[in-house]
Amino acid sequence: MQALPPSPSYTSNTTTSAHIIFNPPSSTPSVYHTPLKFLPKSDRRRQLYAAAMASSTQTALSTRTPVIAQTGTPLSVTSFPPPKPSAPLPPPVRAPYEKKYHLTDVEIAEIRSLRSSDPDKWTRERLAEKFGCSQFFVSLVCKAPEKGKMVERQHQEARERWGRRRREAKEDRNRRKDTWGREL
Repeated sequence: MQALPPSPSYTSNTTTSAHIIFNPPSSTPSVYHTPLKFLPKSDRRRQLYAAAMASSTQTALSTRTPVIAQTGTPLSVTSFPPPKPSAPLPPPVRAPYEKKYHLTDVEIAEIRSLRSSDPDKWTRERLAEKFGCSQFFVSLVCKAPEKGKMVERQHQEARERWGRRRREAKEDRNRRKDTWGREL
C-alpha cells in the first residue's frame, strides 16, 4: 500500500493556500469510510472499493431474493396468501364477540331512571352488566352530574391534605402540560 503524505494541518509549512484538510478520526481503515474524492487516482483503496462493490453486486444478483424476503417469510412476495404460522398462536386475551345493538328505547329509559334515582347503587359498571352493554354506552345514554360533583369534591378534599412538595410537583406538571406543543 502506498504511503500518503502527511496532512497539511500537521506540517510546519505556514504558507497559506486554498486546500482541503481532511483529518478523519483515528479508527481502523475501511474503504467505506474514506471518500473516493480524497484518494489519489493510483491509490490501492480505489481498487479494493471497486472489488468490494463488484462482489456485493455479484452476490445480490446470484441470490436474486434477499434473505428476508425468501419464500416462507412474512415479507415474501411470491407466497400469497401468506403461509400459516408453524407454531400455534397463544389463546386470545378475551373471547371474541359481536357487537350487539339490542337495547330498546324502553330499556334506555330504564337505564336513565335507575341512574338518576341512585347513582351510588346503579354505577355505570353495574348498569352495563344488567343490560349487557358497555360502560361507555351507559355513559353516553345518561349522565350523573351530581355524582361527578361529589367525586370532584372528594378529590379536592384529598388535594387539600397534600403537602408542599406534592402540591408543587402537581403545579409543575400542570405548567409543563400547558406548554406542550408550544415553541419556547
